[in-house]
Amino acid sequence: MSERASEAGLHSAFVGADQVQCAPASVRGKALPDVVAGRYRIERLLGVGGMGCVYRARDLLHEQFGDPAPLVALKFLADSLDQSPDGAALLYSEFALTRHLYHPNVVRLYTFEVDTDCQRAFISMELMQGLTLDRLLCEHPLGLPWKMLRSIALPLLDAVVHAHRRGVLHADLKPSNVMLCDDGPRLFDFGLGQAEEGMPGLARLSRTRFNAWTPGYAAAELLEGAAPSACSDVFALACVLYELAGGKHPYRRLPATQARTEGLERELRAPNTLPRHCWSALRTALALDASRRTMTASELHAALSRVPFWRARWQGRWW
Repeated sequence: MSERASEAGLHSAFVGADQVQCAPASVRGKALPDVVAGRYRIERLLGVGGMGCVYRARDLLHEQFGDPAPLVALKFLADSLDQSPDGAALLYSEFALTRHLYHPNVVRLYTFEVDTDCQRAFISMELMQGLTLDRLLCEHPLGLPWKMLRSIALPLLDAVVHAHRRGVLHADLKPSNVMLCDDGPRLFDFGLGQAEEGMPGLARLSRTRFNAWTPGYAAAELLEGAAPSACSDVFALACVLYELAGGKHPYRRLPATQARTEGLERELRAPNTLPRHCWSALRTALALDASRRTMTASELHAALSRVPFWRARWQGRWW
């Protein structure tokens, strides 16, 4: 890992214990207690995002019973959202959505709890170690070689396929919400996620007042007020894959609505590291108009998984 990338990774959402700097734990401008919910001793701030802040903590209960690795991550809402009357419900919705998924490439959440002293709700989850994909791109400014890209793309696509089949929409797919761990990529931060219609037991909260879509990865229909959909997830995921393949965002990180106005879709070219047989599917997934984005996450996974005819024959699969 380059020194630059290592430094850049210090403030990723979840990082290793030896990669973080000590920081005061505070919410609402006041210091958090050293131990929250009578169980978790807060050690360090790991990262701060638009919707929440994440701390490394030690699970004292597990430590008491001899757990050799009692470290966890705790996520609290950011101050601005915690003041909202829907704040706790928003955090619980993230917990419920993510806990509804059972996939090795989705972050594992443990509990939703409330500390009665500081009156703050929080989520406990696994402490991931690695680099987020935006930090990985710092090491590969021209994009990833195909073999490496495929090893990240297929598990990530599989995680999204699983989520969609379970009726869960992520709604904020971007490089900084995917951690590359030793055992593969891990998708996290379902804070803007939604349950699809007809999914019992999971709330559908309105996010309109929070206006937190990431402009460079949000589909045009989201920016124009439409609800999240599997189709909008596919657009964001396609942007991530394109960026990993070529090192550049397909639409110069401009909002999709502006990219559409400027006709940037006509300028799209296949990244050099992407095999030709994958480009048609990825190109369709990058369509700025939702009506032309006729590609599911499952179909995109199949396209990137497929071995072209000439390679299959060379490997002896057609003899």
